Amino acid sequence: MRKKQFSIIKTGPTECYLRSLSLLLVCLLILAACSETSVIDKVTKRGKLHVITRNAPAIYYEGREGLLGLEYELAQLFAQDLGVELDLKVASTRGQILSALDNNYTNLAAAFMVSSEGRSERYQYSVPYMSTAPLVVYRYGSPRPRKIEDLMGKRIAVVSDSYHSEELATLAENHPELTWQKLNIETIDLMKMVQDKSIDFAIVTSAELDIHQSFYPIVKEAFALGAPQNISWYFPRNTDLSLISRANNFFNRIAEDGTLMYLKERYFGHLKQLNYVGARTFIKHANGRLPQYTESFKKFSEQYGVDWRLMAALGYQESHWRARAVSPTGVRGLMMLTQPTAKEMGISNRLHPIESIKGGVKYFAKTKKRIPDRIPEPDRTWLALAAYNVGFGHMEDARILCEKADKNPDKWADVKECLPWLEKKQYYAKTKHGYARGKEPVSYVQNIRRYYDVLNWLTEQNEGTANPVRQNFAENLLRIGNASTEG
Repeated sequence: MRKKQFSIIKTGPTECYLRSLSLLLVCLLILAACSETSVIDKVTKRGKLHVITRNAPAIYYEGREGLLGLEYELAQLFAQDLGVELDLKVASTRGQILSALDNNYTNLAAAFMVSSEGRSERYQYSVPYMSTAPLVVYRYGSPRPRKIEDLMGKRIAVVSDSYHSEELATLAENHPELTWQKLNIETIDLMKMVQDKSIDFAIVTSAELDIHQSFYPIVKEAFALGAPQNISWYFPRNTDLSLISRANNFFNRIAEDGTLMYLKERYFGHLKQLNYVGARTFIKHANGRLPQYTESFKKFSEQYGVDWRLMAALGYQESHWRARAVSPTGVRGLMMLTQPTAKEMGISNRLHPIESIKGGVKYFAKTKKRIPDRIPEPDRTWLALAAYNVGFGHMEDARILCEKADKNPDKWADVKECLPWLEKKQYYAKTKHGYARGKEPVSYVQNIRRYYDVLNWLTEQNEGTANPVRQNFAENLLRIGNASTEG
């Protein structure tokens, strides 16, 4: 049998000491690593998720129904997913958000910010949940720039701490004469500066232009400055992967089950409905025609338990607040009631504006009550508006078609995809109520949603309850409306 051989290394006192010290250090490092608490464990133990955001329409704001905004709802859902409370802080600028991340004052930033490559060494990102493109915007009526060379020698501005400076810096490598200024303001202020001719051009994202377009209709897209970029949540650079992994799983799940799509539709699905001409016309009529009917909208809306601004927006969509409006199909009056509907609502004179408003509000309230109780807001309201336009039976037909197509019949985002099917024989032939002009209620609802947004901002300004962001919107809208009236 062959004997095993062992080699014995002789060491002196110094070597033994060094080896013991090294072993001790390794053990201490292992113990430290084992005892270190992950970020997700800290959040769970604390019972709160610290999130920082910024105040902007469709992102985070305080509405009449409470706190709203895509980022707010996403953060709220994520906190619920973790089983903790949401501790939300609102920063005034992007710079404050980045500072909070740099100093580990927050777990994450949910602020509708682009996950740019230039910041990847400074922050960590979640998976993207939206994309947006950098755009050059200009004032309608002035020469439109169409290429980088058209920007030379012009007054260009970007928001400080936005990724647009990175885009411009890259372009300046080949165009050294390209200059710009970084301003510690929000995108809304940049667009106002363009509209007021304080600057020639600004760089904004396509998503932000969509949000603010109706409030600054003179500011238009000139051209895309670069490729689309991803919008993600930001995390501190030194955070571990535990919270980021949970966030990524959360985004993947809500993308798969449709929650993310529904939230995007709620805050962005209707933003392009009001173009330059439409916005100016609406504000002109809001200043000139609406005041004589405001008290009637308030009175009957309170009586039947609906929002008067929504009813006023519906009235504008129907007739542009014209009391004697008549359509080729026989509907009449400010709320464009059919004769059978007017009779059902107890209205004898459809062309009398007060009677018409009463009949329209009463009919909408009755239609909304027919929507199944299980459907939450705001989908319940959007479906009721569609039914007001196309008829409850046709709207129910569209919901049935949705269900058969494995879509959600209780979500407006799905139903608006199914309504146009009522124009196609292969679909409407299988429904109870047959053919309908299904595209019309889609545009109808989206238009009303946009008018409703604007009326909310205007009335908050008049009541002195607008937050600073909405205050800027309202003041600018009134200015545009006055200019339209004078012109």
